[in-house]
Amino acid sequence: MNRFRETLEKLRSPYVEELRNWIDKEIDGIYKIKSKKLQEAKDGKKFLLLTLEDRTGSIRAVDWYNAEANDEKLQVGHVVNVRGKVVYFEERVQINILNEQDAIKKLSENEYDIERFVKSAENVEEMYKSVLRLIDTIRDEDYKTILQRFFVEDKNFVEMFKSSPAGMRIHHAYKGGLLEHSLTVAKLVDSVCRIYNQFDRDLLVTGALLHDIGKVKEYTVNYNGIEVTTEGELVGHIIIGIEMLAQKARGISYEKFLKLKHLIASHHGEFEWGSPVLPKTPEALVLHFIENMDSKINRVMQIIDKEDKEKDWSEYDSNLSRRFFLK
Repeated sequence: MNRFRETLEKLRSPYVEELRNWIDKEIDGIYKIKSKKLQEAKDGKKFLLLTLEDRTGSIRAVDWYNAEANDEKLQVGHVVNVRGKVVYFEERVQINILNEQDAIKKLSENEYDIERFVKSAENVEEMYKSVLRLIDTIRDEDYKTILQRFFVEDKNFVEMFKSSPAGMRIHHAYKGGLLEHSLTVAKLVDSVCRIYNQFDRDLLVTGALLHDIGKVKEYTVNYNGIEVTTEGELVGHIIIGIEMLAQKARGISYEKFLKLKHLIASHHGEFEWGSPVLPKTPEALVLHFIENMDSKINRVMQIIDKEDKEKDWSEYDSNLSRRFFLK
């Protein structure tokens, strides 16, 4: 019975975040190649350094035995079946690829589950209902009309919005992430308006729900995970979002349309962050602050959730330029 259990354990494909529990054990896992580099040791022996990933994180892997052959046949973005031994090296978990020709094997789309690489937000339908409840609180008829055209009447948009990520890696990078991020930002600006009652609450809530709508066309989820579309690469979600808004804003006050357009255009806040214009209304400034805060908090929570809870500090995060204390 023990041998049977060991066989089942070996056949299982653990996620990256689970590998710390597999030290000194062999694994047979499915991962995506995030990066690869053929290198040479001091003795002249070549080895292939890989970064493998799934939806829970990334890990270093080293192939000492078939480095050149695997470097030629494997590309970044390939999903591969990897057989190796999990070790602890230089204070981090690492996979040492086995000395077998097919220890790394490229997989076709029907050989793995896309859910290994793209996780989904929880309670998507409940979040969508919360969006509808927020829309019902909007008193301005023009803003409410625009929101209803998007979130009630346009069924295709609704389905895309509920399943789209809000990013590729940095924040809310999972199915339903766009809905989660937009709803959180809308709730936060609503709370801010209860304290600063000089703001146009209906404008801010509407802008919060719409600020990232272009991401439904900027990103796509497929068997390679989250990818940027051609339209996303060439135009970007800010311009896409403004174009989408223009289509739904027919018959609406031009002044209100202009204010909403400014919220979408300026929500990144700084030119160096991809904003074509700086926030130039109080509402635009608030939206930028809140949107930026939510994206960073989501990033921090992802970092903390993925780290080994026995550690004192997280790994250095290049996006936030710091480590985080875990205790």
